[in-house]
Amino acid sequence: MTRPQWTAAGGRPAGVGGTVRCDLRRRPSLADLGDVRDGGARLGNVLGVEGESMVGFGYKQAWLAIRDGQEASVVDALGLRDLGPVSWRDGIDLAYLTDDRVVLTPQLPGAGESRWLLVTGRWLFGPGAAVDVAELSSVLGTEVQFFATYRVGEAHRWERAVDGRLVRAFGYVGESGEVTDWRGEPDAAEAAIGIVRAPRDAETDILVSEDDVMRLAGAWSVDPSVLGAKPSPGPLRAAAAP
Repeated sequence: MTRPQWTAAGGRPAGVGGTVRCDLRRRPSLADLGDVRDGGARLGNVLGVEGESMVGFGYKQAWLAIRDGQEASVVDALGLRDLGPVSWRDGIDLAYLTDDRVVLTPQLPGAGESRWLLVTGRWLFGPGAAVDVAELSSVLGTEVQFFATYRVGEAHRWERAVDGRLVRAFGYVGESGEVTDWRGEPDAAEAAIGIVRAPRDAETDILVSEDDVMRLAGAWSVDPSVLGAKPSPGPLRAAAAP
């Protein structure tokens, strides 16, 4: 089964750096964030920022979690163009408002007593991204996870690769009640949110919500929705999608 093509409500606007049309709560315009098309020279004010708090994300968003990920290696492996540091508030706004920019977090403490680097942005929803987590895991030599959740249609997805091997993939569209992907077997963390066994036919009693995606992310790596107001270990890093 192939990954469903993720598109935001209203479709993708034409043009580089176009905004995504979706019913998020109002956020600052791209003009407020600075000109992100000139290599990021004005991308956020991070000079002298001390005591900045993190900003949560995850709902109506897609992200990667990379165990012990190093910024430079991840940027290179994904074919991104580094745009430099950006504050958490401006960076998360950028991730939600654009479809050709992503932000990378510093390493964050999480599951397995490990540190996890997260990469988030609406670019990861699109057909142009289609990140192969197994290949990325092989290139980086570490565990890589992918999560996506979109409230419209209740479309939710997760994937997990270890040592270059896909160990689990699950996709679900609540609007139709369809399980769109099932590879590997659910673990205890999935069982805790009600994912126990593969559906036997088109009719399934599986129910998955966006909160379940957050809970699973927390069990596997980091739940990004609970980062808000916690002290930041450093600024985000913005990057342009290929």
